[in-house]
Amino acid sequence: MKELIKEYALGYTMLRDAIEGLTEEELHYNPAPDKWSIHQILIHVTDSEISSTSRLKKVLAEDEPTLISFDQDAWANTLGYDLLDREQYLLLFKLLRSSMQTILDNLTSEQNERVGVYPDQERFTFKQLLEFRVEHVRGHLAQIERVKKAYQENQRTK
Repeated sequence: MKELIKEYALGYTMLRDAIEGLTEEELHYNPAPDKWSIHQILIHVTDSEISSTSRLKKVLAEDEPTLISFDQDAWANTLGYDLLDREQYLLLFKLLRSSMQTILDNLTSEQNERVGVYPDQERFTFKQLLEFRVEHVRGHLAQIERVKKAYQENQRTK
């Protein structure tokens, strides 16, 4: 669990490192009509963090709470992700992650096994939900690398 918490705490730094030195053109490059730009990915990661931080806290504080997801595509398509301030969102991500640190540093083994339930009755422990948060950032870091590569390939073919 210590390694999981450590990687969770590094999420902001990993995102920052992934975009280091990128131009606005690279950050807003859209590799395909149905794909997100790096800018949009960063906004999404933060929106997801807002929702998931609440879920993590509910699982720790309430008895088998109902957990609700959000429609990521609806949010990306209707909330004007391209217009949102990426720096504000990255700061919000950083604050959300750091706000959980004291809680995570003081978890008991019993708390790791507390459960939240989705409307379809699927059950997840706190530890599993925290693993999903780490995997979510990992997955989007890989997506950012794919967009960077697509941008570079696009520049070579111009």
